[in-house]
Amino acid sequence: MTTYSHYTPSIHERRNDPAVGLWLLGTALMIFAMALIGAITRLTESGLSIMEWAPLSGTLPPMSAAEWQRLFDLYKTIPEYQTVNRGMSLAEFQEIFWWEWIHRLWGRLIGVVYGLPLIWFLLRGRLKRRSLPHLFGILILGGAQGLLGWFMVASGFADRTDVSQYRLAAHLGLALFLYAYVFWMALTFLDPRPERSGDATSLRVLLIAFLAFLAVTLTSGALVAGLNAGLIYNDFPLMGGHIVPPEYGQYEPFVLNFFENPPAVQFNHRLLTIMTVAFAIGLWFLSRRGELSPVARAAFTLLCLAALLQFGLGIATLLAAVPVALGALHQAGAMLLLTATVFALYQLRPGRETLA
Repeated sequence: MTTYSHYTPSIHERRNDPAVGLWLLGTALMIFAMALIGAITRLTESGLSIMEWAPLSGTLPPMSAAEWQRLFDLYKTIPEYQTVNRGMSLAEFQEIFWWEWIHRLWGRLIGVVYGLPLIWFLLRGRLKRRSLPHLFGILILGGAQGLLGWFMVASGFADRTDVSQYRLAAHLGLALFLYAYVFWMALTFLDPRPERSGDATSLRVLLIAFLAFLAVTLTSGALVAGLNAGLIYNDFPLMGGHIVPPEYGQYEPFVLNFFENPPAVQFNHRLLTIMTVAFAIGLWFLSRRGELSPVARAAFTLLCLAALLQFGLGIATLLAAVPVALGALHQAGAMLLLTATVFALYQLRPGRETLA
């Protein structure tokens, strides 16, 4: 017997919630787009093209031939140019420069789109006090993400031809956390009292465990990207005719294989991905048996479909040796799966006063 119910807030309780929610949802969509721009920047090997950290003056691109040449000369001093791109023309440099510039500009725009309305809503008294720590916490994390991005880029200036996979994983991980956080907060304002399902405690605990497992899987994907591990063993389901690549375990101490051995990192990501998909399918079956609201059931269906789509995109990306378009779609698939997971978890949240 279905036991879900729906609570309809009074007009006073709902006052201004949609406007704040739409602002937060728009911010979340911009972070989604930022992750895709970041993926393209990484896939086109554009991330090290700007060697200066100029939060204000860097908003404008080079405006003269002399400025272009100055930035190109800076780029020529790092190992990526000297080892990988020696002989690159100024026009070729400009191609990779624009992606990194767009990536940074988009980050600045997110700060403006989030920060200015936050101040306006606050001055107008349209934010409840209990929501302020969350909203200002997001602002602080956004600033930290910018600093972490520069910390990541700087790792490629001295002894490497690319950025540190550890810093890349941290940068992407914080981006995903910020996206999930902002999306969750948007839901609290857009739908402060979702349809209440029956006793879904066990399913909620499993979904939280799935979210944690998904975070591990996404982090492993960042390590694959950071090590260019998707450019080897471009076959599936085996790896060069092996279930486990022969290079697995070659690094000492053994724990380094999980983070620095490209074949091992790719194998781990494959295994984690398969387990994530199996977990998602299991959650979908469990959701059919529980006393869930129609929206919650639909959320679990979306979660399962997103997991299957992401699995297919991952295989296609691997078999094609990571072309830019498929690589970016694979990043989008990861964001979609995270979105579905957060939405499903929101539908199962225990009854409590909304933050909106």
